[in-house]
Amino acid sequence: MPRNWTGQFITPTTSHGQENDPAVYFRREFDIPETPVRATLHITGLGLVEPHLNGAVVGDEVLAPGWTSYRHRLAVSTHDVTDVITLGANALGAVVGQGWAINRLGWEDKRHHYTDRPALYLELVLEYTDRTETLTSDGSFRAGTGGVRANSLYDGEDFDARLESDDWDQSGFDDSTWNPVEVFDWPLEALFEATADPIRRVEEIAPVEILTTPRGKTVVDFGQIISGWVRLTVQGEAGTVVTLRHAEVMTDGEIDVETLRTAKATDRYTLRGGKPETWEPRFTFHGFRYVEIDGWPGTPEQEALRAVVVHSDMRRTGWLETSNPLLNQLHANAVWSMRDNFVGVPTDCPQRDERLGWTGDLNAFAPTAVFLYDVRAVLGSWLEDLAAEQAEKGFVPWVVPDVLSTPSSPTALWSDVAVSLPWALYREYGDETILASAYDSMTAFIRQVAGLLDENGLWSSGFQYGDWLDPDAPMDNPAGGKTDRHLVASAYLCRTTREMADTARILGRDADAKEFTALAARVREAFLNEYVTRNGRLVDQTATAYALAITFGILDEEQQKVAGKVLAATVAKSGYRISTGFAGTPLVTDALSMTGHLDEAYLLLLETGCPSFLYPITMGATTIWERWDSIRPDGTINPSGMTSLNHYALGAVVDWMHRTIGGLTALEPGYRHMRIAPQPGGGLTHAKLRHDTVYGEVRISWSITDRTVSLEATIPAGTSAEVTLPLHPDSQTVHISGGTHQWSYDLGEDAAADTVFTLDSTLGQIAGNARAWRAFTDAFASHFPGVPLDGRAPEAAVMSVRTMLDYVPGASDELKNDLTSALTSASQGTHV
Repeated sequence: MPRNWTGQFITPTTSHGQENDPAVYFRREFDIPETPVRATLHITGLGLVEPHLNGAVVGDEVLAPGWTSYRHRLAVSTHDVTDVITLGANALGAVVGQGWAINRLGWEDKRHHYTDRPALYLELVLEYTDRTETLTSDGSFRAGTGGVRANSLYDGEDFDARLESDDWDQSGFDDSTWNPVEVFDWPLEALFEATADPIRRVEEIAPVEILTTPRGKTVVDFGQIISGWVRLTVQGEAGTVVTLRHAEVMTDGEIDVETLRTAKATDRYTLRGGKPETWEPRFTFHGFRYVEIDGWPGTPEQEALRAVVVHSDMRRTGWLETSNPLLNQLHANAVWSMRDNFVGVPTDCPQRDERLGWTGDLNAFAPTAVFLYDVRAVLGSWLEDLAAEQAEKGFVPWVVPDVLSTPSSPTALWSDVAVSLPWALYREYGDETILASAYDSMTAFIRQVAGLLDENGLWSSGFQYGDWLDPDAPMDNPAGGKTDRHLVASAYLCRTTREMADTARILGRDADAKEFTALAARVREAFLNEYVTRNGRLVDQTATAYALAITFGILDEEQQKVAGKVLAATVAKSGYRISTGFAGTPLVTDALSMTGHLDEAYLLLLETGCPSFLYPITMGATTIWERWDSIRPDGTINPSGMTSLNHYALGAVVDWMHRTIGGLTALEPGYRHMRIAPQPGGGLTHAKLRHDTVYGEVRISWSITDRTVSLEATIPAGTSAEVTLPLHPDSQTVHISGGTHQWSYDLGEDAAADTVFTLDSTLGQIAGNARAWRAFTDAFASHFPGVPLDGRAPEAAVMSVRTMLDYVPGASDELKNDLTSALTSASQGTHV
């Protein structure tokens, strides 16, 4: 039941909402004649609010109240302050910075999306044995300024320690020079008690190196891109200004701020002078790994600097470790990008002049996100913002909260997050109330799109992002990928209508279930008629088109087989380099493995050339990049203007890694019944997965040693699992209940021997093994780049490599040696 808020918002009589205005300090004193049984502070504001009571900051939240759709929902933080209240005089205060309510947001350089001035709301509830008294924000407060001068989410914070009074938040402070406050009109019905995980300081990272650049600049390398800020301890003369300039990357030995666009990401601290001073900003945050320091008295030592990691304090629930260090780094990069982009709102990036809650990024990454962290609270709150703005505006915004200047038309993968995100949350946590809470929003979106379909049942008109950031799209048109945008839209609609029909059935909405089931059948039939041949080929011969058709269950069984073969050939033709964007990347490895092309999926996953999943790691990435080539092989930054080094969307392949390498899939919502079926490949020899489900912890570990496979699985009491033993010679499946279970067995005679490839092997034999064909064609291409090879063509399949070389002009001994070496290497471990 909503709380009955009784106070009022207050604001200084002088505005502090313009660019470079200082933060506002609010305070008042009050007397306590007897000790209360309980004292509770409820506080929020327009801007960022840091509460103070009797000389200390209250609580450990930062950047409160976070960012919600403020006009509909403004979160109120609650703190137990019983132990802080004293008999007699007390002082209550708050510092309010500009934050999301006032600062510029987005690349359009617009400010004041919600208000043109900061405002504070609080209630201090004092419970006694015989009564309850409430102190609220009102005209008894005074407003002034202190050390926090300019404060901007994008540009940074300026703090002048000479202007900060040590005792402003204590009783007895003389505030006679401060200004009065006035009532600020804001609807109290927008207030709600915060439900999302609070934003906190989560971790501290020490520098790994302090560098002197070729230009003589001092740069601190923290070794990891994070979201947050730097805490410093410094000693020097009064008035000395220490400047911290943040960056994600260095090029040519200097920090490079191109990925920040117009965000200045610069903090300044002016020393009070005398003894050592410790400071950190409170009303900004940055996405950075490197910090350039100017003005430091003397030489900074590593002990004087710490990077403070700041994000929503979610509980970690998923881990994966493999025998391949590059895959482990890929997984770690996805985790870090999720952490860095869950600062209250699931954003696209934490560093540049954007940081918006893009729906498409989250929708692509959602299955990974729900595995890695418990996101019920933070994404449940975000979905309420989405529903509130959708109800008001008549569309699902592309960013939530919506600060774009133009309306958002219904768009696949972006707008349909209204359906697929609640479904992903339900599948992970098994809680039907998630679907019930989102149901009106889900149905409104589906019915809106149903009204836009053409006479054939296709979503064939209107703007679409398509396969956003396909690596082959023009640099200035990231939506201009190879795959037809409306094919992408119609395919995604096949998925969301099915999810909608299932949701209606689960909630007992029988009439709706019938409506949405019929709609799902209609749009699937329309897709088949328009885009798929009877045999299973698609009009768009792209990896994304095939990945969507396969994974969304659009094709029949025979069509699926053909589509899988075409997809495998397509990714092989691209040299196992990535050829998909936001729409196809989360699904392409699934589409390969579910159609019997596991080897090709691993080759795609393990490729290191540009563009690929692992290429950024070879370039030193510690987070997921926005573009596959955000940093080019020559070390320069992609000049497109969209080159964030911290976007989680393309890390969505981690979901496939959890299910295929780790081997865990939920067969029933919440993992009450699950499948444990690791599928080793790619030369992996062991892996460990751990996942905290709503029923308890699941642990899976497997290893291959001396042709012996070992598997151990632990599942919680009250759950069951269908276990397919990996590489078992009899393809054995067993059923288990709660507890720890172990298996160990030989690979078997058929699998024990490696397939040996030589120059006398036929092209057909080599082409039948994805790893061998890859090694062979790479070696050949190093001598004859661009010359196509087709080992499955009838005239070539029966031809030996040695015979083929007789027809290749200039086939040198060096080529033969390279091919022999490649085939020998590919022969080792082919049974895995």
